[in-house]
Amino acid sequence: MPRKTIVIIGLLIVAGLLYFKDDIETVTSGFHVKAVDYQAPAKTVWLDQNVSAERLRWFYHADQGTRTFGIPKEWFMVLEQPTVWPLIGAAPRLSETDYLGRFGFIPDTVIPGKADPLPIGFAPGGPMLDANGAPFRNPHTKADMNGIGLTCAACHTGSFNYRGTAIVIDGGPANTNLFEFQKSVGLSLLLTRFWPGRFARFAEEILGKDASLDERMALRGQLDLVLKQYANINTLETKVAANSVEEGYARLDALNRIGNQVFSINLNNPNNYASHSAPVHFPRIWNAPWFSWVQYDGSIMQPMVRNAGEALGVSAELNLLDEAKGLYKSSARVEVLYEMERMIAGEPPSADKGFGGLASPKWPENILPPINMDLAKKGGELYKAHCQECHGPAIDSKALPPSEAFALFKDTKRWIKNEAGQPLLDVELVPISHIGTDSAQAEGLATRVVETPDNLKLKDTAFGPALGELVEKTVNYWYDQNKTPPEDRKRIDGYMPNKIQAPLAYKVRPLNGIWATPPYLHNGSVPTIYALLSPVKDRPATFWLGSREYDPKDLGYVWKDSIKNGFQLDTSKRGNSNSGHEFSNEKRRGVIGPELKEDERRALIEFIKTL
Repeated sequence: MPRKTIVIIGLLIVAGLLYFKDDIETVTSGFHVKAVDYQAPAKTVWLDQNVSAERLRWFYHADQGTRTFGIPKEWFMVLEQPTVWPLIGAAPRLSETDYLGRFGFIPDTVIPGKADPLPIGFAPGGPMLDANGAPFRNPHTKADMNGIGLTCAACHTGSFNYRGTAIVIDGGPANTNLFEFQKSVGLSLLLTRFWPGRFARFAEEILGKDASLDERMALRGQLDLVLKQYANINTLETKVAANSVEEGYARLDALNRIGNQVFSINLNNPNNYASHSAPVHFPRIWNAPWFSWVQYDGSIMQPMVRNAGEALGVSAELNLLDEAKGLYKSSARVEVLYEMERMIAGEPPSADKGFGGLASPKWPENILPPINMDLAKKGGELYKAHCQECHGPAIDSKALPPSEAFALFKDTKRWIKNEAGQPLLDVELVPISHIGTDSAQAEGLATRVVETPDNLKLKDTAFGPALGELVEKTVNYWYDQNKTPPEDRKRIDGYMPNKIQAPLAYKVRPLNGIWATPPYLHNGSVPTIYALLSPVKDRPATFWLGSREYDPKDLGYVWKDSIKNGFQLDTSKRGNSNSGHEFSNEKRRGVIGPELKEDERRALIEFIKTL
């Protein structure tokens, strides 16, 4: 065929693609992933939270043993984004920083001049297993393939922007959309398998140019096995979709997802797959190691059960079916989970120094507008009148006299001790009948039941106790394999027993750093502190999540304007109620104080900035 003819045909093809672009997009609309636009900030800053940059870098990427996406890191780094554009040639990489940023993941530039190729909370791991429990190996080199997974930093590192500067909040709530990102990985794998040209590029990246046909077919078989696992999970998601609540940005139904992973996916039992009925806002984790109970509903006591449960929930490998391989054998790395806990905890709290470890963030007056101290001092008096009874004396606020800086730590009625005699803040659990906030999260833990085989020897079918015992057995398997002495087991467990409870109540905690943790209430149903201090009738019934821009006046993300591919939270839906914790002159459930005047709300906001 003459060269001129080839060029003409090529131009006609291009013209046709452009002409039918809208029709092609309609056909491929199932490939659409809802992720907001992302523009890298001009500058990113880390606040001084009492942990060095080098230690944070370790925390961001330490391998907990998770295999969140079911694929090796080698695959993850070369997959193409789940788009069919361009139709000819390669799409950009899935692992590109700007693409991951669209889902809320934060670039790791904590060490100047030494950016990490993975965002905060992504951890490369060791050799992984495939969905059948066999070693995942490169068909060409026969080398082990290494896992990649999310760590606690992915969900518990926050960031917001103000006038072009991004402020990272270590230990704060992430503004991520994990479900949409998991969907994007699945669609990328699907396109890699079936979209013309994409598998060939993938095979060359993984196997090299000299791979044999048999090796390429073996790689395709591995891909098919992964896709089968994704399809199985999609079937389960579809089954519970009618009763599920969309999580969107900044929220996750973490406990139900952990339960689904271990009791349904790991056990291969579809009956145990529950709906995502109670999304919660990612909690802040500074000071949490020194609380008597954790989780919003105060359901878990022991630090190791809490942390190992998190690792299992984001897909650490766990054998619950094959007795020959050791029941409760897991890739979860108990020693790393312990080191992470120690970094966050620091030294035990004291009356002269307060909490150690990861500190709550201080309002950065060199970036955000300065605090009006006269107004903040008025707010301090309002805090004592309306907030202190539950949340305790404010910690180290410069709006209060120095003598009151560590009053919380001197109030002996609020403290108990662990088995090593170390102080624990005995957090109060406020009944939902009083606080009036959405009950779905607490009720879900109290009412869910699971089926388990006899050989696992779990004593209870109630979800909470069964999960606590399963995680404890997994940790104990690690202890036994590593011949961990009894005294070391107690230390790693945080000198606390494995107690699980399911009260119809929610935990209260100190409010230090609360200004940096939007949205508010346990389910993220209130966008700003100002709205939280307002009567329920004045709180927004719907608002947008997905923006990174911070509002230093009302304390929250900018929320009013529609966000393309963002998440609109509708508080009329089950699990999303914005009721309760209300200041109102009306007498009803959930009212905890009198209605605050406009100047009182502004004074309280100014004081909260000092916490």
